[in-house]
Amino acid sequence: MSTFKKDIQYYKFSAYGFLKNLRFFDAFFILFLVDKGLPYSQIGVLYAVREITINIFELPSGIIADTYGRKTTLAASFIAYIFSFIVFYFSEGFILFLIAFVLFGVADAFRSGTHKGMIMDYLKINGWEEHKIRYYGYTRSWSQTGSALSSLVGGVIVFISANYSSVFIYSVVPYLINLLLIISYPSELNRSIKDRTKTVNAGLVTAIKMFVTTVKDAKLLKLIYTSANHTAYLKAVKDYIQPVMVNVALMIPVFMAMEKDKKTGLFIGIFYFIIYILSSRASRYSARFTRRYKNKVAKITLYIGFSSGILAGLFYFDQLWVPALITFAGIYIAENIRKPALTGFVADHTPNEILTSVMSAQSLLKTILTSVMALVFGFIAQYYEIGVALFTVSTLLLLVSLILSSKDGK
Repeated sequence: MSTFKKDIQYYKFSAYGFLKNLRFFDAFFILFLVDKGLPYSQIGVLYAVREITINIFELPSGIIADTYGRKTTLAASFIAYIFSFIVFYFSEGFILFLIAFVLFGVADAFRSGTHKGMIMDYLKINGWEEHKIRYYGYTRSWSQTGSALSSLVGGVIVFISANYSSVFIYSVVPYLINLLLIISYPSELNRSIKDRTKTVNAGLVTAIKMFVTTVKDAKLLKLIYTSANHTAYLKAVKDYIQPVMVNVALMIPVFMAMEKDKKTGLFIGIFYFIIYILSSRASRYSARFTRRYKNKVAKITLYIGFSSGILAGLFYFDQLWVPALITFAGIYIAENIRKPALTGFVADHTPNEILTSVMSAQSLLKTILTSVMALVFGFIAQYYEIGVALFTVSTLLLLVSLILSSKDGK
């Protein structure tokens, strides 16, 4: 059986994902914002602003990357990330947080789809296209490993410093290293349309025309929506599980003698480490799962993810903190089985020349969905509670998916 080679670029792709996910603040983001005195309604607005910012820059970022070069676009993205981390560190009021979220949104827009496009190009150059799900699943598993380590290190930082702000400054270091790594990528992965056209304008027109032609494909549009739906859901709700972790940490006898912030920092770091290790294994298992359920993998994982959210909401409402955490982990596992598979499916239906633009279109839809979900979730959580918000949003999404699935069958 033929396979791909784990050469130096494979390890660079893996290292990129590993370093990208060393965001030591991720496991404490909601707790950090609440600690700064922000209500859930304002947090929901900030999340929505971030997604709206991504919406504004999403499609232009993909076309710019395909036209002018992906390395340059990625480098600009990581510079914007670093500035956002610094602003978060110094932020106290809503306006400064707003600036930080906008910077973060710009960075996300210029990163999304760009690196996946590079990976798919590299597979095409080497004749390894048939292994795209397995290859992407393996490199993505390193991203989840980075998230796992990030949670532990973040927990240690919070434990030592007894505050949540310091994790942002420490996150600058791996992002600087990743910036240098991106610069070291081979020039052939730039995939600049400009290099194959007479002028910059001609390259941009070529990219736009090819993109419009491709997204007229109904099957591709369905794949883009299916892929974006669950990712948007996880992105909108994932941070709201952190207050549950605080309640579990307070229940554990071994942590009773510690200060609250140290106690929660240590427990949250350990729990997220377990979630991301499981997610890493799920990414590696994706290719095998896809071979077994190829025509059903999208539906199965979608239903598992939303059902896990419904159960987590019910357990949260009944203050059953441990079952709430366990079922919430199911959302992460479902996402990491489906993501490599659906990325491969989208790549199968897209010309490599404009893959970044199409990936950006997918991310655009994801950010629209995320912004709506984040606003709805934030306001429900503010006026009722997180358990009610999680149950309501998950139930609505499951019902919509079932309705769309039944219409598709007809």
